[in-house]
Amino acid sequence: MRFAIKTRPEHTTWQQMRDVWVAADQFEIFESAWHWDHFYPLSGDMQGPNLEAWTTLAALAQATSRIRLGCQVTGMIYRHPAVLANMAATTDIISNGRLELGIGAGWNEMETAAYGIDLYPLKERFDRFDEGTEAMIKLLTEKVANFDGKYIKLTEAYCNPKPVQTPHPPITIGGKGPKRTLRAVARWAQQWNVIVPNPEEWKPLKDVLVQRCDEVGRDVNEITCSVNVRVDPDSPLDKAVADAAAYGEAGVDLVIMNLPLDAGPSVLEPLARALAPLA
Repeated sequence: MRFAIKTRPEHTTWQQMRDVWVAADQFEIFESAWHWDHFYPLSGDMQGPNLEAWTTLAALAQATSRIRLGCQVTGMIYRHPAVLANMAATTDIISNGRLELGIGAGWNEMETAAYGIDLYPLKERFDRFDEGTEAMIKLLTEKVANFDGKYIKLTEAYCNPKPVQTPHPPITIGGKGPKRTLRAVARWAQQWNVIVPNPEEWKPLKDVLVQRCDEVGRDVNEITCSVNVRVDPDSPLDKAVADAAAYGEAGVDLVIMNLPLDAGPSVLEPLARALAPLA
């Protein structure tokens, strides 16, 4: 099994999150570190602080040297795909090829309503996501990109400099929709992330992913399957480790340990030690 950590950029400070990621960089058992892409907190006081995802990610890339890093996941509706492609290329360069490019269709109605960002009807949102993903891949891989979609158009478009990783930074697609999301995973993703309460609910989704991969002629084993496991500060650490082990037995490749909101660097050493027998 493989392991990663995730920190919540809500109700915290830049210094605290940076210190946790810098410390995680020293534990080889954690292959990657993640946060989320929101402008409002998802818990507690919705008027509280929440650090912006990509500026933070670029700074964390500079603050670390080994651990891979990503956003779980970037809402496509928040940034034009061409802008996001340039952001991803630059962040991959800053990190010397350690970026995991996490993307999703977006969903947060509270944020979009407050900011005047269009939250399109579900079908259109996924149509835009599909086009945006294709356009981003073209920009990240082709010298001159052209794309003529219904919503996204590129005309003799450049994205320079290119990312360090080739053909492009690995794409993580998050979500569990059996029709649109898992079809997108099968077409483009190197990692699929989903949040489910237990392995029993994950297994049928994995079966659907196998079917979607068969439909597009893709080997499902090319895709890393990841889930999130919460480290509850009010429960013994053994509980989170047991949950991770159960997902591993079900066939999950990568378990991302969601750290408590107020976690400091000291939480990492006992967590790494507890997970070591499963690695």
